[in-house]
Amino acid sequence: MFSKKQLAVTLSRLQSFEKPSVRLEQYPTDSEIAAEIIWFAYQNGDVEKKTIADLGCGTGILGIGTMFFSPKKVYFLDIDEIPLKRLKENLQLQGMKKGSEIICDDVTNFSEKVDIVFQNPPFGVKNAHADKVFLEQAFKVADTIYSFHKTTSKPFIEKISKDNGFKVTHFFTFNFPLKQTQHFHTRKIHRVDVGCWRLQKL
Repeated sequence: MFSKKQLAVTLSRLQSFEKPSVRLEQYPTDSEIAAEIIWFAYQNGDVEKKTIADLGCGTGILGIGTMFFSPKKVYFLDIDEIPLKRLKENLQLQGMKKGSEIICDDVTNFSEKVDIVFQNPPFGVKNAHADKVFLEQAFKVADTIYSFHKTTSKPFIEKISKDNGFKVTHFFTFNFPLKQTQHFHTRKIHRVDVGCWRLQKL
């Protein structure tokens, strides 16, 4: 069984975005942060033998992280085929040939009922309310959600959760490192205050 530290190290070796899309607000999820949330979820009974969806999965760090802890099945969904190719390579490198399904589609078309959603959606910087679309879909398909957003979205997350019959059970804060991946980025690493919310259906 992996420790949290071993999980973080393993996730750090996964292939990330080759050419992140500005329009889709693609950026890699930090391996230590991903490990922190996945480890908590596992300890909390939200991974083992559960059906999981990684919505807006990119190259798959969150979903792959859960696969080390014996979920029933993991759905990986992203609208962009390019990172999904990297995802497939990551799964192959980890010897994970079974127990997952990869879907290239818009998140609004995902209708599989799952136990848990993990997602790090666009923050809505380039496309306003992009994260709202992901939350609304997650509310429809799962009873438990782990979702990353900017901490400034806290009032919005609490309200939309309540409006959809969900409550906030846990809230984690991180100084999220966004690496220099675009020509207009002026710093090698730009840190953003990001939260991860665990939301539970009432």
